[in-house]
Amino acid sequence: MTDESNSSAKNKKPNVESNNEFGDYGSVSKKPRIDAFDDNQEELRPEASNEKNSNENGSSEDKEQNQEVGFEIEAEVAEDKGSRHTMEDAWVVLPDASLDFPGKLRCAHYAIYDGHGGRLAAEYAQKHLHTNVLSAGLPRELLDVKTAKKAILDGFRRTDESLLQESATGGWQDGATAVCVWVLGQTVFVANIGDAKAVVARSSTADGLQNTSDGASLLKAIVLTREHKAIYPQERVRIQKAGGSVSSNGRLQGRLEVSRAFGDRQFKKVGVVATPDIHSFDLTERDHFIILGCDGLWGVFGPSDAVQFVHKLLKESLPVAAVSRRLVREAIRERRCKDNCTAIVIAFKHK
Repeated sequence: MTDESNSSAKNKKPNVESNNEFGDYGSVSKKPRIDAFDDNQEELRPEASNEKNSNENGSSEDKEQNQEVGFEIEAEVAEDKGSRHTMEDAWVVLPDASLDFPGKLRCAHYAIYDGHGGRLAAEYAQKHLHTNVLSAGLPRELLDVKTAKKAILDGFRRTDESLLQESATGGWQDGATAVCVWVLGQTVFVANIGDAKAVVARSSTADGLQNTSDGASLLKAIVLTREHKAIYPQERVRIQKAGGSVSSNGRLQGRLEVSRAFGDRQFKKVGVVATPDIHSFDLTERDHFIILGCDGLWGVFGPSDAVQFVHKLLKESLPVAAVSRRLVREAIRERRCKDNCTAIVIAFKHK
């Protein structure tokens, strides 16, 4: 982690860093599982509705109303390689993610790619996933939730297919998990493969924060992603149907802990897929910020713990860049995270 802000607000292209690989899968060490659903969370709201966009031929006034965005986004990233010899995480922070696909609909994109066995798969996804999602038809004029989810699903598939071809040509076999967020208008889309997570901080009351008896503000941590590990029953069944096995240590073929990832060419025939879970919800004044993190962060922070840590710093009026740095520094220096650690804090400032 550097002391400088890693914001991409001034860069129109995803950040790319070049680091050397640290070794083969035998040296990859994942932390014990942190339950994907924290006890201080509530269920996600129902999926974002398509009703407001059901008429593709709506009036220009309707389109202008759909274009209204009642909040501003401030997002920053921080990273630290921990005790690893190299940094294998890659990330994207794009407040304006329209690229070559302009439109009336606000489009922001944030992502963390957690590499294992090397960094090449993470870098490939960093460079290509968002463009593939846009070219697959991510809505740019009027929001359509089903169309957006299909574009994200197709973008993941296209990225993994081309990555596998690239890795076969280059003779490399590493992989990468991913957690990605797209903000289209006032709707958030979250997609993930593997064990990276997204957590939203939500207040209990519709009109803002609710205070506890001691005056502290209460925010709930809602986990927006579901982990994909070989040891989980649903993932294990798919692996076994594909002819793979899950060893007593919970790893696929005794080697790989995650069951969904980009790349991992040698494991694709035994059940590893890059099919993401995708969820969406409409932002309201109850939603304050989202934390994206690789498994290094969540190995030492529980969801509620991380939300309260970030919330306390934001209440002190620290800029989001400083908050993201403090979060990663706390994970590495105070909580002894040994793995690569990357976190993105996405704060929503409601008008």
